[in-house]
Amino acid sequence: MQLPDLEAWAIFARVAELGSFAAAAEVLGITQPTVSKAIARLEKRIGTPLLHRTSRRMTLTAAGEAAVERASRLLAEGEAVEAAVTAQAISPRGHVRMAAPMSFGVAHVAPLLPAFMAKFPDVTLELALSDETVDIVGGGFDLALRIGTLDDSSLVARRLCGVRILLVGAPAYFERAGRPKHPRDLAAHRGLTYAYARSGAAWRFHHARHGDYSVGVPSVLRANNAEALTPALLAGAGLALQPEFLVWRELRRGALEVALPGWQPPEIAVHVVMPPGRGRPARVQALVDHLARKLAQAPWASAE
Repeated sequence: MQLPDLEAWAIFARVAELGSFAAAAEVLGITQPTVSKAIARLEKRIGTPLLHRTSRRMTLTAAGEAAVERASRLLAEGEAVEAAVTAQAISPRGHVRMAAPMSFGVAHVAPLLPAFMAKFPDVTLELALSDETVDIVGGGFDLALRIGTLDDSSLVARRLCGVRILLVGAPAYFERAGRPKHPRDLAAHRGLTYAYARSGAAWRFHHARHGDYSVGVPSVLRANNAEALTPALLAGAGLALQPEFLVWRELRRGALEVALPGWQPPEIAVHVVMPPGRGRPARVQALVDHLARKLAQAPWASAE
């Protein structure tokens, strides 16, 4: 099936409105020969003239009179579609689907959303929470927050802030099991471990003078959500490597303490990742900028 020549019908509508090929060409920003060719193309296609043309004036034929109202509606609809899409691209509006890790999303992303929603009432949000790495493109997400080291991929990534990883335990645990003085001592301690840790079973540390050290720690509790380790930590059941955003309040009030000062686990970062491509709808860019600004100001965030 051959598609209608919508461009030519739109040109015809403008010619009929202005009564001149030259005037229509000027308004449309095209050449007069282009206007003439479009009208000739239409007349050949439908098999009848649309316009009577003389050296002095131009009038509509009967076929032109029958067609001009609908052609004008086509032109108006096309202009309306472009205006609406352009407005959506410039002014944030529409739906945004975002994925984030479970605990981080509940504690640190969800509280940031009401202010965004108040500022951009024409944007609707959908937040999917999971500690598993989601397929952004396949899942139809506009963006996802990732914590840790990013894999090489075609996704567009933006670093939002750094996150320190801390070796922590409760005062009651240290009273009972003693304080490790070197990472090698951890082999005799009880570990509370995160199932999705990139380093696997080994805990890695760096010291400014002594360099790097990696040690395997016996695990007495393993969970696929890092926040699930907090009750056992507070109860003194073991030690854990935890992101500072999960334990900063407990550290401030003394419910947890940092072990092995001077030995630093590798720092991670919060990134936003988006599907490949250069263009970003205004609604997505507005949300990314909002998250970047707010997360960089978090009390646990590290600039580097």
